Amino acid sequence: MQTPSSVAEVAQRLGTTGYLCDDDLATVAYLALAMQRPLLLEGEPGTGKTALAEALAVALDVPLVRLQCYEGIDATQALYDWDFPRQVLHLRALEATGGVGGGDLEEAEKSLYDERFLLARPVLTALQQSPAVLLVDEIDRADDEFEAFLLEVLSTYQVSIPELGTVRATTPPIVVLTSNRTRELHDALKRRCLYHWIDHPGLEREVAIVRSRAPEVSAALAEQVVGVVQRLRTQLDLEKPPGVAETLDWARALQHLGTTDLDLESSARTLGALVKYREDADRVRHALDNMLRP
Repeated sequence: MQTPSSVAEVAQRLGTTGYLCDDDLATVAYLALAMQRPLLLEGEPGTGKTALAEALAVALDVPLVRLQCYEGIDATQALYDWDFPRQVLHLRALEATGGVGGGDLEEAEKSLYDERFLLARPVLTALQQSPAVLLVDEIDRADDEFEAFLLEVLSTYQVSIPELGTVRATTPPIVVLTSNRTRELHDALKRRCLYHWIDHPGLEREVAIVRSRAPEVSAALAEQVVGVVQRLRTQLDLEKPPGVAETLDWARALQHLGTTDLDLESSARTLGALVKYREDADRVRHALDNMLRP
């Protein structure tokens, strides 16, 4: 892996993957790489937090290992487990061949915890495969105990497996943590990371993103779609304002229907690509009626 030598190179490499970032985000991404520090990204859903980790993996030509957090996740789901069915089959094979019994019992027990029976979960996989990008997605969904465990791993980039020993990354993985801020993360984890809040892009950059990620959409339609989405975000009190992902989906949906100019009928028919709550759909439909009616 060849680490980018400047902020401009980070932005350029991300741009080749279709991820267009502003100078602030390119700077913090460059610093995370140069300083080998985890990068904590917070922001509204759909602003490109997860997409940045995916783009970094492509831009740096390294594997992407994703740990999706959820309520109740624990260290086992993140680190490793043992393949119990294969261990049982192995034990039965030893019994059938007379390999278990007497002084061989201790050796048989040891053989059950051979590396071939180890099921590596995302954190362990990232340490083993590094250089790699480890994406810890929606860390705010996990509980305090898991957050403390993750902090310990990120401090040493190693884990201890009692039956096998310590696994240590020769090169620290590139760690990107994302949070939708459903709860506040602890200061200890934040101090370990470089932090950046990702906001919705401005008009020009969002148009550029649509043109880059959905080149089949005409420039005129892309500008009309983004202009409407930007107004919806700022003027309406929506349960979930549309993110960049929804802007892309809406533009593609309109293009698939053969729409060349945004109009009230095509907008109403494709609203399911833009908003995901019934209450939001009613508000947006009313707003579009005012925006697009001739």
